[in-house]
Amino acid sequence: KHREDKPFAVMVADLDTAHALCVIDPAAQRVLVGRRRPVVLLPRRPDTPLAPAVAPGNRNLGLMLPYTPLHHLLLRDTAGPIVLTSGNVSDEPISYQDEDARRRLAGIADAFLTHDRAIHMRTDDSVMRVFRGAELPVRRARGYAPEPLTLAQPAPRPILGCGAELKSTFCLARGRHAFMSHHIGDLENYETLRSFTEGITHFRRLFDVQPEVVAHDLHPEYLSTKYAHDLPDVELIGVQHHHAHIASCLADNGVAGPVLGVAFDGLGYGSDGTLWGGEFLLADLAGFQRLAHLVPVPMPGGTAAIRQPWRMAAAYLGSDAPEELAQRHAERWDAVLAMAHRQVNAPLTSSAGRLFDAVAAVLGIRDTINYEGQAAVELEQRADLTERGSYPAAVTKGPALQLHGADLVRAVAADLQAGVAPEIISTRFHHGVADAIIRVCVMLRESTGVRVAALSGGVFQNVLLLERTVAGLEQSGFRVLTHSRVPPNDGGISLGQVAVAGALLRAGSERSNPVPALAD
Repeated sequence: KHREDKPFAVMVADLDTAHALCVIDPAAQRVLVGRRRPVVLLPRRPDTPLAPAVAPGNRNLGLMLPYTPLHHLLLRDTAGPIVLTSGNVSDEPISYQDEDARRRLAGIADAFLTHDRAIHMRTDDSVMRVFRGAELPVRRARGYAPEPLTLAQPAPRPILGCGAELKSTFCLARGRHAFMSHHIGDLENYETLRSFTEGITHFRRLFDVQPEVVAHDLHPEYLSTKYAHDLPDVELIGVQHHHAHIASCLADNGVAGPVLGVAFDGLGYGSDGTLWGGEFLLADLAGFQRLAHLVPVPMPGGTAAIRQPWRMAAAYLGSDAPEELAQRHAERWDAVLAMAHRQVNAPLTSSAGRLFDAVAAVLGIRDTINYEGQAAVELEQRADLTERGSYPAAVTKGPALQLHGADLVRAVAADLQAGVAPEIISTRFHHGVADAIIRVCVMLRESTGVRVAALSGGVFQNVLLLERTVAGLEQSGFRVLTHSRVPPNDGGISLGQVAVAGALLRAGSERSNPVPALAD
C-alpha cells in the first residue's frame, strides 16, 4: 500500500486479547467496546508479540474489536490478532466496487471476498485517542458519521462547508443539525476529488439539504476552494483556516465565544497571504483578531521542507546546527541555508508543525517523512514521560506578541551536544511549547479580559502536549475547551466553516470574506 512507516490497525477477537496487547483503562475500554467500534490508540505492552512493522517507532497500537459477523468468523478461524486495513492504495479513496477493486488492488491483495449486495458508500474506520476520560477524535468516520451534530445556534439558511485539503471532510447544515461527512482523505488527486463531490451529492440527497451558502478555505489552490467557486447560484463565504479551527472547537463545545483560541497545526493560508500555523486568536464565531503567533521562519524549498524536516532544522539553526545534522545532508546543506537566508523559494511560516519537524530532525529522529505529521508523531513517541524539565522561549511585544520558537530549537541542539538523551530532550521540548502557550494566554488575558481558552489544530492530537497545556491553563484560572466530537485536525475544519458562516448570516453580514483586520 506504499505506507512504509505508517502504523496499521489491529483487530482482536475479544477484550482479553486486547488487554494482553495493550494497557487499557476503563475510559478506553468503554470506547473500544462501544457500539461505534472505532480504532482506539492505546499504549502497547513492552512484550507485545506483534511484528515491528505493524506500528514502527510507535509505543501505541491502534486496536479494534469486530463489528461485523464476517470479522467474528475470520477471527474465530485465525490463531491471533489480524491487521485490518482499508482496501486502497495510500492517498487514494477506498475501492468499494468489485471491478474497481480488482483493477486497483491486484498488486496488493492475494484474494477478494465479494458479496451479492453492493456497497452503497465507502467509509474508513474511525480513529480515537482517549484524553481525560473522553474521546479525542483523530478520524471521524464509520460509526460516527453521518450522525448529525447539534449546533448551539441554528443555521439561518442551508450551508455547505467544503473543508480544507488534508484530511478532507465536508459538512451540510440545516437548522440546528450539522451533517459532517466521513473522512475522505487528502484532496490532492482526481480520485479523492471525485469521492468528495460524490459524497456531497449523496448527502444532499440523503438529508434533503440544498445549500444556498457555501463556506470555503481562503487558500486559492485548494481543490475544495475551487469546487466552491465553481458552484452556481450560491453565496460564497471565505473562512480563514485557523479561525475555522477555533470555530470547530467552539461548535464542538456548544460555545459562541469570545475565547482565546490557540490554533497550532502544519500550516494554513493566512489573511495576510502568508502561511500561518502557530496562532493565538481572540475569536468568536463571527470573527477574530490575531493577537500573537510564532515568529515566522523560512521554509527552504517550500513544500519540500514539509517532506524533509531537516530543511526546517537548517532554517531554525543555520550555521549553529549540530555538525552531524549538516554532515547527513552535506550535498545540499549550503544551498538550503542560502535559500533560507535569501528567502528565495522559502516562504515564511509561523507553523507549529514545522517547529516540531525541526526538533525531530535535530534529534535524528526523522529527516524525511513518508506520511503527514510523521516527524511530530515519532517525536512524541520518543518522549521520556518521567522527565519534568522544560525549555524557555522568549515572547516579544509588537503589533502582535511573537513567540520565539527558535529558542526552543537552540535549547534542543545545546542539550544534544551536551550528551543529553533524545528522550529527555523531547519531553523538555514538549513541556517548553506547553509552558510558552500558557504564558502567552496569560499575557493576552491581561489585555482582553477573556478567561476561556480553546485549543485546536492537528498539533493538539499530541496528548503529551495537550495534557501539559490544559493542566497549566486550568491552574492559571482558565476554562479550557478541547475537542471530543470532531477532530482537532483539518478533519474538523468543515464544521468550523459552517459555524462561522451561520454566525455571519445571523449577524446580517453581507461580506464574502469574514476576516477582519489584524489586531493593532
